Amino acid sequence: MGFFKKSNVAPEQVEKKRVRVPEGLWTKCQNCGEVIITKEIVNNLNVCPKCNFHFRVSARKRLEILLDQGSFTEFDANMVSVDFLDFKDSKSYQDRINAAVAKGGSKDAIICGEGLIDGTPVQMAVFDFSFMGGSMGSVVGEKITRAIERGIERRTPVIIISASGGARMQESILSLMQMAKTSAALAKLKEQGLPFISILTDPTTGGVTASFAMLGDINMSEPKALIGFAGPRVIEQTIRQKLPVGFQRAEYLLDHGMVDIIVERREMRQKLSQILRMLYRQ
Repeated sequence: MGFFKKSNVAPEQVEKKRVRVPEGLWTKCQNCGEVIITKEIVNNLNVCPKCNFHFRVSARKRLEILLDQGSFTEFDANMVSVDFLDFKDSKSYQDRINAAVAKGGSKDAIICGEGLIDGTPVQMAVFDFSFMGGSMGSVVGEKITRAIERGIERRTPVIIISASGGARMQESILSLMQMAKTSAALAKLKEQGLPFISILTDPTTGGVTASFAMLGDINMSEPKALIGFAGPRVIEQTIRQKLPVGFQRAEYLLDHGMVDIIVERREMRQKLSQILRMLYRQ
């Protein structure tokens, strides 16, 4: 008897027998390469259960993780960017804004509002990297400034969670002006003796790093977050030198005094509650 026999099964029948895995059921970790059931990662606050890699999460998910349930009130939700320079590269700036709004539902790259952390009132400003790379334009700067001013008015701490590629090039100098505007507002907050906690997540770069993101009374970071002004490749090409291993990662900045503490996502709420109790008296 021969070892192989010609199959009598028609090709279309073979196709029907193939198992089709639903899209999104599995996720490959960007760090360890393990393929994991997506639900396991989501249930672990979007952290890889194998290697502890912190996936990026939306602004609303961060608010859900950190704040007391049902305590968040959003402000300035309808504020939208305007293409005042009639900027166009491969497509117009207005088209990019429209596409970003349609994709994520938010009107710009930050969500601001007031909530409670273990009963302590806080002003929150949370970047959403999915909206044009979390870039900072005039709307982002204005919403952050208003959040800080509400903190002064209501005598509450301010927390900003950054995830940004930096200033938004489509708004040119008006985007860069937000660096000074937000920093000046934080100086007024400090004069009032009110705490500002800056949480740096992956990535926090460019004009955001060069302004409010590094001005916290406490600069906190998630593990292995990329934090810096210019990117590592740009720096290497400029200085023509190989950078140290882990350069511009949170652990490197912690060793060099630029970050005060690194906190895992599952512990962030508890750590914020502890810090607020130390820095703030209602």
